[in-house]
Amino acid sequence: MRTLEHTMNLLMAIASAVALVAVTTVLGLVVRARTGRLRRVRADTVVAHELSGAAVLGSRATLLQFSTEFCAPCRTTHGLLQRQASARDGVVHLDVDLTHRPELARRFNILQTPTTFVLDGAGMIRARIGGAPRPTELASALDELIGESRVDTIAR
Repeated sequence: MRTLEHTMNLLMAIASAVALVAVTTVLGLVVRARTGRLRRVRADTVVAHELSGAAVLGSRATLLQFSTEFCAPCRTTHGLLQRQASARDGVVHLDVDLTHRPELARRFNILQTPTTFVLDGAGMIRARIGGAPRPTELASALDELIGESRVDTIAR
């Protein structure tokens, strides 16, 4: 009788471990699939008044990056966004360090860094990207927003 009970406990432990691995794997795949994806949002939030007075938005679009001091992907994202902005007239890249502005993280519900907002010329949020942006997706959305069609997207 004791052996049967021991075997049942062992089988239950193995089944629990397998279930935990399966759930963790599925959650990891979901997070990975969503990270870096551009999500269009309804343009009803103006960001300009939330930033410091020194921040100058682009006349056509702004790539607003939220970073922290110790975020390694933020540095790579900074370079990508800077290249995307400098390749287009009227587009600016701004990088806001949430280490020094934690109220903005709460205000805009930023749960990870980098997070990038694509703003139109009026400073309204048009898209949001959690994680490092996917270069071709970002370039396409930016060109669509500013009314350009590019064959030579800056995806580096």
